[in-house]
Amino acid sequence: MLAIGCDQAGYELKQEIMRDLDAKGIAYRDCGTYSADAVDYPVYAKAVVKEILSGNADKGILICGTGIGMSMTANRYKGIRAALCGDCFSAEATRLHNDANILCMGARVTGPGLAVKITETFLNTPFSGAERHARRVKMIDE
Repeated sequence: MLAIGCDQAGYELKQEIMRDLDAKGIAYRDCGTYSADAVDYPVYAKAVVKEILSGNADKGILICGTGIGMSMTANRYKGIRAALCGDCFSAEATRLHNDANILCMGARVTGPGLAVKITETFLNTPFSGAERHARRVKMIDE
């Protein structure tokens, strides 16, 4: 299960990503926001974090204008490894090396076509499990 959330700046991009997830048959929980009306992004970052930490979701996606605020909020929680990605290489590397469990993107800096590809890369790349990477991931949570 995937949890996805955004603020008003990320609303349209979230809709685009959810259409792609629907087309691919990928299950997700929409954690809001549900319109383009102004909201406080930490509310939605925390909603996605809660889904992951409770075990209801394995991974998450957070979208705001730049992705920065969402990533800063999500990374305050032990067990969360949120990565701001604006390209497929970063999305692949953060899954392979960091076992990131939340993808953050900026709707004002990443177009919808690229965002869909970044999401696909993030969701389809497994953690390498290499000893050095596992050791480092463990150190993050200590």
